[in-house]
Amino acid sequence: MAMKVLVLGACGLQGRAAVYFLSACGDVSEIICADYSLDNFERIERIANIKQQGAAKEKLRPLQIDVSDFEKLTDLYRQADVVIDLLPRTFADIASRAAVKTGKSVVNSNYIHETAKYDQQAKEAGIAIVGECGLDPGIDLVFYSRALGSFDEVHVINSYCGGFPEKAACDNPLNYKISWTWEGVLSSSMRDARVISNGREKVIRGADQHKPGNIAPLEFPGLGTLESIPNGDAVYFTDLFGITDKIREAGRYALRWPGWSAFWNPLKQLGFLEKEPVYGLKCAVTPYEFMDRFLAPRLQYKENEKDLVVMVNVFEGLCGGRKKRLTGSMLIERDLETGLMAMSKGVGYPAAIAARMIADGRITDKGVLTPALHVPWEPFFTELGAQGIEFTIKEEWI
Repeated sequence: MAMKVLVLGACGLQGRAAVYFLSACGDVSEIICADYSLDNFERIERIANIKQQGAAKEKLRPLQIDVSDFEKLTDLYRQADVVIDLLPRTFADIASRAAVKTGKSVVNSNYIHETAKYDQQAKEAGIAIVGECGLDPGIDLVFYSRALGSFDEVHVINSYCGGFPEKAACDNPLNYKISWTWEGVLSSSMRDARVISNGREKVIRGADQHKPGNIAPLEFPGLGTLESIPNGDAVYFTDLFGITDKIREAGRYALRWPGWSAFWNPLKQLGFLEKEPVYGLKCAVTPYEFMDRFLAPRLQYKENEKDLVVMVNVFEGLCGGRKKRLTGSMLIERDLETGLMAMSKGVGYPAAIAARMIADGRITDKGVLTPALHVPWEPFFTELGAQGIEFTIKEEWI
């Protein structure tokens, strides 16, 4: 089956990765590369042709669009078999409405609570709106599905994920550079975490996530000690799998090089991420806006520097009456030949895989879907593995 795939936000970091992946798929006949600006399209062509040895130009069709124009957006949807939405999350609503209007399935990397209201409409339209299909959430959730099947009962789920520079690129006091959006990093630095500790739910306020008592070390082979920071809603996912009542411990944690929290904790206590304007200046600005605009230009990768993505998922529970621990570890590195960031591959590739699974019938469920329940894990990881993204799995009796 030859399929036509529309990629919204194709010229962005994650969009380039999705186009690169799709360009080498024999069942993809056309990739509509849509974005507000096509300034980077020549770069996309160059990247895709590395894989296709010059043949990508026959598949790629650039198209400039303002997605806030609903009529033009729906016209564009009708030209494709399936849609990948890699636009900023503020466009998730209009992308979902267009999917329902046109009867075209769409995949994105946003949390599904942002589009859950379209579940019944999507079912009536006979389509899938697949959210949470990126890196984190995304790859981790498909791994949950794979890991949970090897236990009779699970008591512990701890998930760790983060993107940061290789050591050679750590040339600033933060030991950090931007591989997605700096505003997104700042926003997550103020996000509450919901965890389970000793069988009880607990909320760690975003304002407190970088306090010393909430930080723990994590050893990763080949990298050494990383810093884990509570960040995300672990209970949301244990509820999704219907196992919260059996869980003793669960958490979702961001990973950084040591020293990240020591930097941010005092700044947050001093209000540097507050969103109330500071008056008395020539132009009133919030501390949050200042940190976004002032630091972003200073935290950019050079062309010869790699970003890294590390993911670790730890499960403990019972199997055949015995206590078992399963640990899945993954490392993604930037590809300097194509320039694709590790973070971009971690988001763009899963979205592209899920889109193809919808188009070729491997995903048949309708409504608002999540990879945790609706993406078949075995072919998913086979396709990721073909791109060099693989988990190292360790199982041990404890």
